[in-house]
Amino acid sequence: MSEDKIIRMANQIAAFFAVQPGDRVTPIAAHISENWSAPMRAALLSHVAAQTPGLDPLVIDAAPKIRPVSA
Repeated sequence: MSEDKIIRMANQIAAFFAVQPGDRVTPIAAHISENWSAPMRAALLSHVAAQTPGLDPLVIDAAPKIRPVSA
């Protein structure tokens, strides 16, 4: 999956939860952890680690809570 698509999908999830009351970071991480495949999560976490431009700040905040990918 392309870098742009991973970032766009993560940002869409963040946009949905951004307008919800209360904690927004935990539901973002939970949604990605439960619905994204391991390769998708690995790609997203790589983008976060590399500080790829364009990631929503809520996605960056949620990254530590996203289920890690086993080696």
